[in-house]
Amino acid sequence: MIYRSPILTIGAATLCVLFASGCTDLKPVQAQLDDLKAQLSKIPPQTASAESGAQGALSTAHSAAATAKAAQSTADSAKSTANKNQQAIEAINEKIDRMFKKSVSK
Repeated sequence: MIYRSPILTIGAATLCVLFASGCTDLKPVQAQLDDLKAQLSKIPPQTASAESGAQGALSTAHSAAATAKAAQSTADSAKSTANKNQQAIEAINEKIDRMFKKSVSK
């Protein structure tokens, strides 16, 4: 009896499958490869367009941040002025109250 190793059997089966697949029509596979190449050729322009859009968005974000910082500075200045005005108003009201009390007490 002839001894067959499992490796030899698997190798022979693999060889048969390879020969059988070699006989198939390669046109559909070639068409898929051509389609894939066409899709891949479209990627660089799309990537460049996306990068350009991202750069524009980044520039807009930086501009918005600068505008927000300037607005915050203006708001802080206005708050400081309002606080000073409030203190001045309170001081004037205090003087008026003292003057009124003096005139009433006479």
